[in-house]
Amino acid sequence: MSETPQDSLIPYDEIVQDALRAVVGRVLGQVEQTGLPGNHHFYITFKTGAPGVDIPRHLTERYPDEMTIVVQNRFWDLHVTKSGFEIGLSFNQVGSKLSIPFAAITAFHDPAVDFALHFSAQADDQQPEEIAVAENDPVVARPVEDGSNVVSVDFTRKK
Repeated sequence: MSETPQDSLIPYDEIVQDALRAVVGRVLGQVEQTGLPGNHHFYITFKTGAPGVDIPRHLTERYPDEMTIVVQNRFWDLHVTKSGFEIGLSFNQVGSKLSIPFAAITAFHDPAVDFALHFSAQADDQQPEEIAVAENDPVVARPVEDGSNVVSVDFTRKK
């Protein structure tokens, strides 16, 4: 005999995802204060059409669903708030300012230590198009998308 799980009246998934997005905020806040330590760098994937996302129109046209930015060598004016962050990046040698709420983030990856967080999309229930990495830095690694609503935390280290 199998039991049917009850619907929770407490939104555990949302609470956990908000807490893990706070990890991204804390990490970016440290980088805002002291810069990127060692070989750390980040791939941050976000929904370009999510509420509160403010990016140049040419980027929205090129990445209408989702894009990944690389925070590594060339970035400026990183400013982190409780709800998101702003950052300056260069795309095809044109400086651009991006404003990204933490709720729009679908993945965070630091390849230097093989640390990754994946979040279910909050913008819509549609299957995302293939993720395009923005041309602000060469691609080294890309977080794996499995399409599930499960938040995965990978604390493994490179060997």
